[in-house]
Amino acid sequence: MAKIQKPTTLYKTPFSKAYWHDAFLELKDTKMLVIAALMIALRVSMKWTVIPLAPNLNINVGAPLVNAMGAMIFGPVVAALAACVSDLLGFLLFPQGGTYFLPYMFVEVAGSVLFALFFYRAKVTVTRVILARFSMDLFVNIILNSLVSMWYYAVIMGKSYAFMILPAVIKNLCLFPIESFILTLFLGVVIPVTRRMKLTYGSAEDDGKALKFDKKQLALLLVLFAVGVCSVVGYLSYYYEHNSISGSYSAQERYEINTTMTDVVVAESDEYDDDTLVTTVESAYKKFLGETTTYNVAVYVVDEAALEGYEKDLETIRGMSKSKAKAVAEDGVMTRAADAVIVLNNDTGEVVSFELGQ
Repeated sequence: MAKIQKPTTLYKTPFSKAYWHDAFLELKDTKMLVIAALMIALRVSMKWTVIPLAPNLNINVGAPLVNAMGAMIFGPVVAALAACVSDLLGFLLFPQGGTYFLPYMFVEVAGSVLFALFFYRAKVTVTRVILARFSMDLFVNIILNSLVSMWYYAVIMGKSYAFMILPAVIKNLCLFPIESFILTLFLGVVIPVTRRMKLTYGSAEDDGKALKFDKKQLALLLVLFAVGVCSVVGYLSYYYEHNSISGSYSAQERYEINTTMTDVVVAESDEYDDDTLVTTVESAYKKFLGETTTYNVAVYVVDEAALEGYEKDLETIRGMSKSKAKAVAEDGVMTRAADAVIVLNNDTGEVVSFELGQ
């Protein structure tokens, strides 16, 4: 193995030229590259190893711990490359169905680099572990992974990811304290070993002593948990108020909601006949933790003569999305007569407000 002289400096923060010089220097160390290969193999093999905590709630212990240990040993540069390789190998060796989506690699890279920024060439303390785990859950698992998943569902699946955001957020918030404790215990065992092997650096007197919870760390854990909850509630409130949920409707749901809107328009207005009326939900906004949903509805009147020779019947048209309904209107089968804004109570289906405009 090629041996090179490397400094053993510890850094308080990664925001220095010397820190990144040392990180890039790991690419020239054969020993580090061999360790990175071992970490990749462990990470891939343990990627789907989970501990069930409750129905539909599992905690992945193995891969994150290996990821954190590897990032601590060989730093952000090698960690980023290792994340790319492990993501690709994980899909090739253990495909979970579906199409490989390259942007998910950025989530893996972000997680590995983040751990390295907190642990590489640093005195690892409980506070650092808690902050690292919090940053991982909030910025990588919740924000970045949700954005990439929205992209994947829109491009590959052709549907909205919105309905899956809330369960993912709740899962990460619930697991944050547990994962922080597990990672602290794990590093408390691993760090003395890596120092004796000269893979990490620091005083032998610090081995294990800095990784013991006290009242301050427990308070930090609770404060960050509260901050995470507030941040997520704020984000979800904004998301649900500015993103339509109509894109996630199944064909059956779309038909039921469209026909419900038809019933509301007929009941609230005496201008239209139910036999010739078609309504299409163009957007729907449900307030986060709110009791109502606001529907923006297109109101069409069907030309019965044109419908007789048309390829689709009235019931099929009533189950269409807004784009398909517009295409039927362009064929001359129906005419857009008005727009309506309808607010319904989510629990009772009661009409809270109704506005009909031309």
